[in-house]
Amino acid sequence: MRYRPERPIQSEEITPREIFLNRRQFIRATAAAGIAATTGACTPARAGGEPLAAQRNARYSVREGPSNKRLATSYNNFYEFGADKRSPAFRARGLKTRPWQIEISGAVEAPQTLEIDEILKRYPLEERVYRLRCVEAWSMVVPWIGFPLASLLQDMGPTSEARYVEFTTLLDPEQMPRQKGESAIEWPYVEALRLDEALHPLTMLVVGYYGQALENQSGAPIRLIVPWKYGFKSIKSIVKIRVTPKLPRTSWNDAAPHEYGFYANVNPEVDHPRWSQATERRLGKAGRIPTLPFNGYADDVAALYDGMNLKQLY
Repeated sequence: MRYRPERPIQSEEITPREIFLNRRQFIRATAAAGIAATTGACTPARAGGEPLAAQRNARYSVREGPSNKRLATSYNNFYEFGADKRSPAFRARGLKTRPWQIEISGAVEAPQTLEIDEILKRYPLEERVYRLRCVEAWSMVVPWIGFPLASLLQDMGPTSEARYVEFTTLLDPEQMPRQKGESAIEWPYVEALRLDEALHPLTMLVVGYYGQALENQSGAPIRLIVPWKYGFKSIKSIVKIRVTPKLPRTSWNDAAPHEYGFYANVNPEVDHPRWSQATERRLGKAGRIPTLPFNGYADDVAALYDGMNLKQLY
C-alpha cells in the first residue's frame, strides 16, 4: 500500500546517529554536514558515514518514523562478514569501497562499466522512508538514499530479449572472510528480479541512509532495495548487473529452495517452514505487529502478479 504522509518527515524527526566512531571522524562528519546544509550541495559519498544530501520523496515514504539508527546499522545480515547479526558491523570495516565499478551487461543495447562516483554524479539522489522486512520475521524502517533502478536500466536500453535482471555481490575472500570457508551459499552472492519488478518505481539502487553514505556492513557502496520482498532479495555491495532472457539462479534459492523462493514476496499467509510469517518484531519496539501483504505495498505492486497464485510467489 502506498502511504502519502500528511506532511513530509522532517530531518529532526529522524533518530540522530549515536556516536560510536572515533572523535576525529565525528568532527569531520559534523563539519561537512554543516557545509552541505548551508550550500544545499550533494556531497559525493567517498566513505561510509560521510554526509550525503538528497531530495526527500514523500510520495513513496511511509508514515512511520525511522528505526533507531544505532540498531538499524548494527543489526545486519551480511554473511560474507559473519553468520550472526553483530559481526558485520565490526568485520566489514576494512572493506575498500573505492575504487568500485559496476558492470552492466547482457541483453542491453549499451553495456557499460561505471565507477560508483560516476553513478553518483549521473543520477539525482532522493530519500525514501521504506519498511524492510527480513525473512527471519524482524523488521525496521529506514530512510534510504538512492535512485530508481529503472533510471539506470533504461539508460542501458534493455533489448526485446530482456526478461530478468541478475545482481552479483563482490567476490573477494581476502576482504570478505567467510567466502574462504564452507558455507551453504555458493559465492559470490547472487540475486535476481523479473524485469518488470526491476523497473517498478519502488525498486531502488541505494547509496546511503540516515543522511549519510552507506556503511560497509549495510552494503556499501551500492545495494538494492525492493521493499515488498523479504530482505535477502535486497542484495548488498553490487559489482555486476546483468540483464538476461533466462531465469537466473539466486543464492538462497539454490542453497535451500524449500525455504527460500525466487520471488520472496512478503506474505503473512505463507509461513517459512521453521516459523510463522504472520507477525514480525520491529527493531527497537516491544511486542510483535501483524505482517502486511507485500510488506504494506500491495496497492503499488500486487498488479505485477495478476493471475498468479500468491501462495506460490514465495
